[in-house]
Order: sequence, then structure tokens, then C-alpha cells
Amino acid sequence: MSKVSYYTAEGLKKLREELNYLKDVERPKASQAIGEARDKGDLSENAEYDAAKEAQGMLEMKISKMEETLSGARVIDESQLDTSKVLALSIVKIKNQVNGMEMTYTLVAESEADIRSGKISVNSPIGKGLLGKSVGDTAEIQVPSGAMRFDILEISR
Repeated sequence: MSKVSYYTAEGLKKLREELNYLKDVERPKASQAIGEARDKGDLSENAEYDAAKEAQGMLEMKISKMEETLSGARVIDESQLDTSKVLALSIVKIKNQVNGMEMTYTLVAESEADIRSGKISVNSPIGKGLLGKSVGDTAEIQVPSGAMRFDILEISR
């Protein structure tokens, strides 16, 4: 049984586009590389053939994993989100208690995470620590460098 994961409509569309690209562009390229390597002679001593077969195997594994992810993907209706507590797709403004720095993050599915654009995974240590918190709460989060404490300043969608 596949694991259910939640996406924005945009994130799900990107995932489908990437899967289609792998199937329609990369898969034929891999087959062509195998064919070209096979034409070069003795397969028992053909490193190029072995490398092409291995690359194809990795590609097929990636395609399979993406298909499994898509089979359990669900789109979240952003208009129905509860802003009283932090959930997936919440936009959260937090303040670091140690240095006073304020940050705003959107909690997203793991495959949509992009720290440069302020999107963090709900499965990341900070994402997990923020889930379920409300405005005014303090989140104590264990990160590799130790414990961090954040005040929840604002939650929106």
C-alpha cells in the first residue's frame, strides 16, 4: 500500500511533468544508449554496455518510485485550511528565541521543499516541531546542533 502524501495543485503538476519527462525523454535515451553500446561488439567485455544498463536500471527505479508517490498523492484544498494551528501548507512566521531572528516558512510535502523560497518539508525537524502549534506557542525543536526554541508569531495560508 502506498503512503499518502499531500501536495499543492502546483506541486502535483510539477511531479507529473517530471514523471512524463522521465518516461517520454529519458527512457528512450537510455534505450538508445544501450542499443549503441550493444552494437560495439562483445557484451562480456563492454563497459559502456554495462554502464548504460545500470543507468537504465536507476532510471526505471526512479520512475517506479515517482509512480508510487503519485498513487498516494492528494491535493490539499487550501481554502479549507484551518489557520488556528500549524498544518501542511500553513505559512508560519516564527521568531528564534536566542537571536531574535524572525523567519517565515511554508510547510510543504518533502518533494516540494525548497529552503531558498521559504518552503520546508513537514517531515524536516523544524516542520515536525511546528505542526500542531498555535499562535503564541513555543516550539522546542531538536536539530543536529541541539535544541532550538521558536515563538509562533503568525499562521496564515
